[in-house]
Amino acid sequence: MEIRQDISSAVQRLYDTYPFPPEPLLDSPPPGYNWRWNWLAAYHFCTNQTPQKQDVRILDAGCGTGVGTEYLVHLNPAAQVVGIDLSSGALEVARERCRRSGANRVEFHHKSLYDAQELPGEFDLINCVGVLHHLPDPIRGIQSLAAKLAPGGLMHIFVYAELGRWEIQLMQKAIALLQGERRGDYRDGVQVGRQIFAALPENNRLVKREKERWSLENQRDECFADMYVHPQEIDYNIDTLFELIDASGLDFVGFSNPKNWELERLLGKNPDLLERAKKLSDRERYRLIELLDPEAVTHYEFFLARPPLSKADWSSDEALLAAIPARNPCMDGWPSRCLFNYDYQIVNLSEGEFKFLQACDVNSEKRRSIKEILASVSLELDLVRSLLERQLIMLTPS
Repeated sequence: MEIRQDISSAVQRLYDTYPFPPEPLLDSPPPGYNWRWNWLAAYHFCTNQTPQKQDVRILDAGCGTGVGTEYLVHLNPAAQVVGIDLSSGALEVARERCRRSGANRVEFHHKSLYDAQELPGEFDLINCVGVLHHLPDPIRGIQSLAAKLAPGGLMHIFVYAELGRWEIQLMQKAIALLQGERRGDYRDGVQVGRQIFAALPENNRLVKREKERWSLENQRDECFADMYVHPQEIDYNIDTLFELIDASGLDFVGFSNPKNWELERLLGKNPDLLERAKKLSDRERYRLIELLDPEAVTHYEFFLARPPLSKADWSSDEALLAAIPARNPCMDGWPSRCLFNYDYQIVNLSEGEFKFLQACDVNSEKRRSIKEILASVSLELDLVRSLLERQLIMLTPS
């Protein structure tokens, strides 16, 4: 227990020295969106239907300087948001960030994830991004959060993956060796790390990986320190990840970046291999994907749920036609036939798709079914299904 407390204190000192994330404070709502922080979009992604309520309680567990917290408030206008963090310095920035941008439906508490049980009530959505892997006891941390998740609630988690961070691990160990007795002096660690990168040959593997993947964000010392001189980090593989998930007692809903976990993108040229892979369990298939494409798996981001979480089935034409559609709120460039979707991918809409989305855009008041909209908009039902599969529309049962 004493060792764990020492680690927690070291993590707290890091973030008091380098409050993270270091995004600038704005006098207006933050630009853009992350759909995982939008209750409507996240719930629909997980269940294929809109939630019954929007006046939810949201916990940002390990909120840091409040970058995600601010989005959670602005993207969920009917929600009450709570942020907790171990660093008082980061919380000070988070409070000022939210005050300046008008994110006034939030309260902050100086607590570790282990102490989440001290918060009153339960939460419909728990956001825990980039935190569990920095705990000395991640299982205790995820269990503490799981105990606060309401029935039917969702938890979104982001943790590091070992295969895609191999070069980072090597640099962390190199910096620690050269720091020697000064390890724990985070400003010195940043200086040493930058000197190493400057001294290494340009064709060095660590240098190439840094330039290809991380160097832009690591121009800021806060990011460099978080990546290379952090006093506590646990990197996962699929096997150890699901040990963590199983310990939570929650259901695994799925990865929130599902395209990364499609085996067809790697073995699609060989149908025989894909046929062999059908014999694998989901977890074995995930493991195969990260073994075949290790550089792409730098982290895992996924949803967990506390049962009961009902999921809608729109496979029959009758059910689909009776559903009430709405436009996904996470779009950039709307109204336009060329826009960015929920994942900031470019989408080019046909004239019929555009008119259908226009009808969905005002449907919260009219509450027309898909069948009723199609009476005045010319669009084949298969294309409506395509809009649903691409998360461009959200459906509510009639």
